[in-house]
Amino acid sequence: MKDDDGAEFRAAHARKGSPFLNTGQAAYYVGLARQTLEKMRREGRGPRFRKHGRYVRYHIADLDAWSEASGSQPDSGGQRSPNGQSPTP
Repeated sequence: MKDDDGAEFRAAHARKGSPFLNTGQAAYYVGLARQTLEKMRREGRGPRFRKHGRYVRYHIADLDAWSEASGSQPDSGGQRSPNGQSPTP
């Protein structure tokens, strides 16, 4: 099974119920560890979330939008050096 197949399975499984996922479900949906998603939320850099009373919830559409927005785009130079910088010509 390819990694994309796993993502499609997670998406289909999550959409069968409520469109709101708790932190563990949301982390599974986007393929992150729960602790990573919690840390991102605390630092203000993760996907949009909502508070339902004392509970944190993520809407599937917000997770999809965040994932699309944070996707990598190929740079025009092609290769990157190990330190993440574009090589100089």
